[in-house]
Amino acid sequence: MAHIHLEDGAFSPFWVIVWWAVALAIIGIALFLIRNQRKPDNRRITLAAFCVAAAFVISQVEVPIAAGVHLSLTPLIAILTGPVIGLLVVFIANILSAAIGHGGWGMIGANTLVSLSEILVAYAIWRGLKPFIENVFARAVAATLSGLIIGNCVMMGIIGLSGIQGSGLSMEQVITSLFLIASINVAVAVIEAFLAGLVVLYIGKMRPDLVDR
Repeated sequence: MAHIHLEDGAFSPFWVIVWWAVALAIIGIALFLIRNQRKPDNRRITLAAFCVAAAFVISQVEVPIAAGVHLSLTPLIAILTGPVIGLLVVFIANILSAAIGHGGWGMIGANTLVSLSEILVAYAIWRGLKPFIENVFARAVAATLSGLIIGNCVMMGIIGLSGIQGSGLSMEQVITSLFLIASINVAVAVIEAFLAGLVVLYIGKMRPDLVDR
């Protein structure tokens, strides 16, 4: 998962406000779209609640690779709930994670934008490949891997642009460290993509209405 595991104070107040403001503006648009739906999709909202719980729990389970990484389920959330509700799911999951010390409160805005990039890319790939690839497993794998790769790029961009206060590392060292972290994350993303493909394949057989949209 491309998650910014930095404590409060790592970003200057200016950048904390910037990322929070952008995230809240996008969330406001999402809420407006949901509110103006002619008929609320209660089934999708119920599914979103389960996704929040699953994403929170999974994100706390570390995979023993390098210093420890974890899965996110973000692309899978995009496939099951769509980009609008999916954004609200990851926002709530980020709040819950910060509440137990998994990243600072000031990082929620930035982390929401990272997750949003994964959601948008994963959903676009999932939907875009539908006319060309009928196999839901293959589409889910491609969507998940693409989303997580872009998420890591966005994470590196946000940290590189914001800078890290109090760090004794040079910019070159910071960039090198970010590329190392992203490389490890992408390696784990392959595992997550395979698992997401299996989950979507199973759901597609049991409840095709949840994935055939």
